[in-house]
Amino acid sequence: MRNYYKLSKLTLSMLLIWFGVANVNAADYKDGNLHKNDYGWLQLNLMQSVDAKIPYDIKNDTYLETEFGARYGVLDLYGYVDIFDIFDRKHDDRYGGDNFFAKISPRISLDGLFQSDFSFGAVKELYIASVNNIGDRELFEQYLGIGADVDMPWFGVMGMNVYARYVRENYNEPNEGKWDGYMYSTSWSKPIYQFTNQSTINYQGYFDYQFGANKITDNSLYSNNAIEWYNGFYWHSDHMALGYGLKYFHNMSLIKNKSGAGKTSGIGHYFSFSYKF
Repeated sequence: MRNYYKLSKLTLSMLLIWFGVANVNAADYKDGNLHKNDYGWLQLNLMQSVDAKIPYDIKNDTYLETEFGARYGVLDLYGYVDIFDIFDRKHDDRYGGDNFFAKISPRISLDGLFQSDFSFGAVKELYIASVNNIGDRELFEQYLGIGADVDMPWFGVMGMNVYARYVRENYNEPNEGKWDGYMYSTSWSKPIYQFTNQSTINYQGYFDYQFGANKITDNSLYSNNAIEWYNGFYWHSDHMALGYGLKYFHNMSLIKNKSGAGKTSGIGHYFSFSYKF
């Protein structure tokens, strides 16, 4: 773990040096008011995936996603739950397969926890960061590390996190119950056009890079690195959103492309309609 935290600090430092940007609107909880930044949101997304590069040839699916986020005191939370093949159609690639996938990503603010201001350079706030990936059938990954909110040129605030990966369940593979690899992740949402009715077009997405996984020795099937890079363009109003996302996959789920598990690298497409509560 010691080398892991050194890596995260180095990653942040390199980004700050590279972009040379200054800190604005730093999170400062020295006044003891932990709830000054509280918020919450919830939305339902009806999603259609096309050519998603999921192992074992699962490509096209219509699914319902419950997506949510909140800030309450020191807790910063994001997550979603996907219900696959929502219309129970036989031609859906997930018909008769896994029923759901959930990602729950809580972060604990170090600034808030210690009622201090740990901002430096472009870093607004520091966190203890975690991710839980939970699949329907014997998949449970947990990530733990350090995160930050960073002011970036043009993009604005981006969440950046570096984690170590713990494999709790992985379809009975030998890395179960072991720390195996790391992940760097970032996400963003940037309004790029505003209409006269105040609705907007946003460029939003995320980038996840997994690396250093080496507890499975079957080199013919498994890779030690993987990438998921989502680029979405969404129209947002107060209560609705409509969008398209292009996603780049590389060794999806750390499984090599065309290694007996189908195509796990390439481009996938996502279409969505959302209702916001």
